[in-house]
Amino acid sequence: MSKKQITLAITGMTCANCSNTIERNLKRLKGMEQVNVNFAAEKANCQFDSSLLNETEIIQKIESVGFGVVSDKTEKPKQVINQTHKFWIGVIFTVPLFLLSMSRDFGLLGNWAQEVWVNWLMLLLTLPVQFYVGWDYYVGSWKSLKNGSANMDVLIAMGTSVAFFYSLAVMLNPIWGEHVYFETAAMIITIIKLGKLLEAKAKSKTGAAIKKLMGLQAKTARVIRNGVESSIAIESVVVGDIVIVRPGESFPVDGKVIEGESSVDESMLTGESLPVHKQKGDNVIGATINKQGLLKIEATKVGAETALAKIIRLVEEAQGSKAPIQHLADKVASFFVPIIILIAVFTLLIWWIGIGEDFNLAMIRMVAVLVIACPCALGLATPTAIMVGTAKGAELGILFKNSEALELAHKLKVVVLDKTGTVTTGEPTVTDVIVVADGFQEEDILHFAASAERGSEHPLGEAIVKFAKQLQLSEPQEFQAISGHGIIAMVDNRQVALGNHKLQETEKAGKIRADLQAQAKTVVNVYIDKQLVGLIGIADTVKTSSKAAVEELHKLGLQVVMLTGDNQATAEAIAKEVGIERVLAGVLPEGKANAIKQLQAESQGMVAMVGDGINDAPALAQADVGMAIGTGTDIAMETADVTLMRGDLRTVSQAIALSKATMRTIKQNLFWAFGYNVLLVPVAMGVLYPFTGLPMMLRSLHPALAAGAMAFSSVSVVMNSLRLRIKSLKT
Repeated sequence: MSKKQITLAITGMTCANCSNTIERNLKRLKGMEQVNVNFAAEKANCQFDSSLLNETEIIQKIESVGFGVVSDKTEKPKQVINQTHKFWIGVIFTVPLFLLSMSRDFGLLGNWAQEVWVNWLMLLLTLPVQFYVGWDYYVGSWKSLKNGSANMDVLIAMGTSVAFFYSLAVMLNPIWGEHVYFETAAMIITIIKLGKLLEAKAKSKTGAAIKKLMGLQAKTARVIRNGVESSIAIESVVVGDIVIVRPGESFPVDGKVIEGESSVDESMLTGESLPVHKQKGDNVIGATINKQGLLKIEATKVGAETALAKIIRLVEEAQGSKAPIQHLADKVASFFVPIIILIAVFTLLIWWIGIGEDFNLAMIRMVAVLVIACPCALGLATPTAIMVGTAKGAELGILFKNSEALELAHKLKVVVLDKTGTVTTGEPTVTDVIVVADGFQEEDILHFAASAERGSEHPLGEAIVKFAKQLQLSEPQEFQAISGHGIIAMVDNRQVALGNHKLQETEKAGKIRADLQAQAKTVVNVYIDKQLVGLIGIADTVKTSSKAAVEELHKLGLQVVMLTGDNQATAEAIAKEVGIERVLAGVLPEGKANAIKQLQAESQGMVAMVGDGINDAPALAQADVGMAIGTGTDIAMETADVTLMRGDLRTVSQAIALSKATMRTIKQNLFWAFGYNVLLVPVAMGVLYPFTGLPMMLRSLHPALAAGAMAFSSVSVVMNSLRLRIKSLKT
């Protein structure tokens, strides 16, 4: 079996029932494994067996149920322009129609307004609105009913058609009545068209993050081939190309610095505002900006393999996926329209036959019920919040693999942190240089130690050399590594030895060593001409953000646990420094997943795992929410549900806070969408009519006001979701 995943841009959807129809039909295709159709994003994410199904067959199926698939990025803007054109056509004909109708009703125009030809004029003004501006609703209704479902278009088409054709019948046969409602039909269509345009404009802002990320991609690159420098299209760059990036330019591809030194602005991808120093051997990410010096890089990843391309793909997939909470809204939407139609018919019958009211007024109430009901708000409630939430996360360097991870994060009870590379930097660093012999300074100790270690490839030796990079080092002679003890070399005609306490140690040095080791530090003795002159403390240092990150997690009411393969003493020293109370030490890689299982059983709640290495992958997969440090290995990021691009542990609490804010917004949206229909559908039915103290507009809701309320409900849900863009995520 060969799995393939594609994302298709869909046109023609008007509410959640449309997306449900497409989804239901695509699931019937042989070879389709998983499909999510997102109404707000107007996209379908399909995962299928390419040996049984292909992209063409999927597109044909979507088109066969009455919807479109577009690949051209200019196609959707054209559709918006078309809808805007139709809206203004509606305005041009509806405004004079409304003024004529209302003026006649209030007796402002004189007897001539009662002539038959005035009704024919109203009909002529209504026709372009009903059958040109409103034609989309008839087409949408036919598609929906043909596929065995009913969407928002059915309600609008029914409501406006009842008003239009009743008015036409009155004109042709006055026995049916005297009053016509052409302006009602035209106003409903025009107002709803306005609402849809406002909704589309607001929805476009939910996808702004993707557009912004895509805008970061360079169009050309300056490469050196066969000694000749030339500018080529970004698509032509291949792995191994030497690329020149000048100050102020963005990196066209991912690569490794082979020449030069500079600071790089990575904020657009990681959310980190401070520039990052880059020199020979350092990796750079495509689309980040070179701030100072000229750099030569070797391209290591191009095209779809670059970090930016993967981020865009990840955000698109997350925005297109469905959160578990959305299934409730989808289920309600599937039978919402048929119920509203039954309620509308019941309203007509109860007022006309049951209460004995004039047919005209009973009909107007039925039309009001049809157009005020809004399945759109239900369909938009969850996906718009998910889209904005994932986009907000991307801006902060927090990448959610899917919307389920965004939803689950707010339920976490325990956060498990790997030690090396997560709480700590993952690199040994010199922390202490202590002189224990007279006549020497710290700088002397460092000079001799680092010069001797220039011939060593041991991580501790490399840490000492790196720490002393500002000093003028000497070239070691007669370098010799002593297994299990250390090294010996001649530096400036003096014998220098570095190693452990087995070589030789004084009582004073022994006490200092014990103190350093109690702080989880490795101690290297420095001997010059066989005399112990100093001690160097080396440790995998705690990240500057780790302590603050743990405090923020505690503020969120979470239990924080450190999980490590290190010994208990070292782990506890690190844990104490950052404020972690519980430590699981000495855990082998294969045991980390079992440790997560144990914590899940103990806490009876959801557990997150934060790690960065290959050995963390099983635990990341076992956790309810796996979070990978973006500076770690690819396998960790592939396994995790969330990638923290900055490597800053404070983004863990930000991810959880973002999840809480997004879920709060979804619940507000659903409450509004359900509450709107529960409250206003009865108002449209006329339940407030007996209350004479209320305004007539509430006692007998006009269909035009009902249409305005319906349009407002969808727009309000989208606007509420957009508030997440400015939400502070401080704990």
